Amino acid sequence: MAEPFLSVVVPAFNEEARIAETLEKVTDYLSTRDYDWEVVVSDDGSVDNTAQLVGHVIVKYSNVRILRLRHGGKGWAVKNGMLAAEGRYRLLCDADLSVPIQQVERLLPPNGPDSDIVLGSREAPGAQRIGEPVRRHFMGRLFNLFVSCMAVSGLRDTQCGFKCFRGGSAQDLFPRLTIDGFAYDVELLYLARKLGRSYSEVGVDWYYRSQSKVRPIHDSLAMMLDLLKIRWRHRNLA
Repeated sequence: MAEPFLSVVVPAFNEEARIAETLEKVTDYLSTRDYDWEVVVSDDGSVDNTAQLVGHVIVKYSNVRILRLRHGGKGWAVKNGMLAAEGRYRLLCDADLSVPIQQVERLLPPNGPDSDIVLGSREAPGAQRIGEPVRRHFMGRLFNLFVSCMAVSGLRDTQCGFKCFRGGSAQDLFPRLTIDGFAYDVELLYLARKLGRSYSEVGVDWYYRSQSKVRPIHDSLAMMLDLLKIRWRHRNLA
């Protein structure tokens, strides 16, 4: 297949409860588009039936594929999925579809901004948060404050799992990624700023999913430590 216009990268770890429905929604929508596309499921060492369920979809769609990895964390899965993708644009799309796939059009040309990275944002103008508990929202805002102070200032939301990268930028940035956990987003944006890559935020509709793999307290503490690692590891980057 020639270079697709869009690659959708779906990181997955033990997602048998929802991966089939997610891929059905994604492929049903993309099949209505007038551009070439592919879906790459980046399987982060799942030990359930995730791979088998993806295999059923692959039988139907030759442009859906799975990347089997050892378990390494979300950042690890996203990194490898993005580097395996071949699209001119590469969308990160969480397996829970907390942002409906249809909203990719807000990030892509001609609707989206002309940037190397377009971030789906839960805080930018036009965004909506649906069903999010107050505590979860507060913790997210607190973490974003730390991100602004310690790593990347001026962004309203770095952690939404709906981001679109130009292919060349993805190939440049992702090999440099060292954070395998949830703070990989911050490291990517820190690197993008250091290397002169452009990025913009676009408001999206985001639906809270109670089955999220995020552990608010544990993962927030781990992400705070990762912020320090990011500053130290890339301290000499021009």
